[in-house]
Amino acid sequence: MLAPYACRPEDSRGRLYPESYSTFRSPFQRDRDRIIHSSAFRRLKHKTQVFVEHEGDYYRTRLTHTIEVAQVARTIAGVLGLNTDLAEAIALAHDLGHTPFGHTGEDAMAELMAPYGGFDHNAQALRIVTRLERHYADFDGLNLTWETLEGIAKHNGPVAPPYPYALAEVNDGFDLELDTHASAEAQVAAVADDVAYNHHDLHDGLRSGLFTEDDLMELPITAPAFEEVDRLYPGLDPMRRRHEALRRVFGTMVEDVIAIAQQRLEAAQPQSVTDIRQMGVTIIRFSKPLYQDIKAVKAFLFKRMYRAPSVVKERARVTRVVNDLFPLFMRRPELLPAEWRQDVETAGDETALARIVADYVAGMTDRFALQEHARLFGHAA
Repeated sequence: MLAPYACRPEDSRGRLYPESYSTFRSPFQRDRDRIIHSSAFRRLKHKTQVFVEHEGDYYRTRLTHTIEVAQVARTIAGVLGLNTDLAEAIALAHDLGHTPFGHTGEDAMAELMAPYGGFDHNAQALRIVTRLERHYADFDGLNLTWETLEGIAKHNGPVAPPYPYALAEVNDGFDLELDTHASAEAQVAAVADDVAYNHHDLHDGLRSGLFTEDDLMELPITAPAFEEVDRLYPGLDPMRRRHEALRRVFGTMVEDVIAIAQQRLEAAQPQSVTDIRQMGVTIIRFSKPLYQDIKAVKAFLFKRMYRAPSVVKERARVTRVVNDLFPLFMRRPELLPAEWRQDVETAGDETALARIVADYVAGMTDRFALQEHARLFGHAA
């Protein structure tokens, strides 16, 4: 039973290119399946989360992160009576626009694209699902529903102008009402992203040796979790102790989101998804005390993991890769693969060419970017 404020597939605003209904799947299930079968989704397997893809088989990649986000989103959406298929579809698509090398690659791409309208991974995800996936006979992109596109665009809240060019292009053809909040399902996908990466970055940081369990005994959320495990399972071996504690951190975040959402929904009594969009505030969020605790954990991770000397050294190396590849393709677009040549030939100016090159470079996996750099420059970065 869906809550009155949930998105109902029968009330969907439809697709940019009308299609007949599927016999066996709702529109949001169909969106989810198209995302999973897309080329961009498969490439997430070899894209960085924090560590570069080749550094270890146990570290998260964009793909494993995305799967974890989708699982959290389905759980929270189900408890709240929301449409789990839509929440899952938005979660599965939320990172499709990421460059190789994680946020390091995005920072480099944003600087390179500053003269040409900038670069934003959320907007790039929309460009992928509306334009760059070219597999269907009747349209470019995946022809997703309005609700899924809205969720990709606005899962972090309303978007203020000036819009990134990739978002503006989509919005001009299919008004996503960027000045309002998104559906509760999209808000669930956004908070699920926070839950997932805060949890798994603790795991990956410990595995990498960038910090220890003793360090986490100094932090809110993590310290009580380890203390509870030590009380219940004294003498537990280190790996099980770590897992038991961090699964409690995970549970604390999920349970807090659900409890606060239930309280806020009960107080607001929204009767439709329109009510959710027009509330003017995010309804799916952490409690204020837990949010402050999470900020402390994030600050710790930023210092000890994201800006650790070994990670900073690798950031500098992969930044050079992006900074070398982009100008090379701008100077010599004939080096792009054959399937990109028609786009290059019809590019009317330097800005159009830069956006094509950005699409190509941003779509690369970590390993392909490194391989192409070595091939084109004759040496490893």
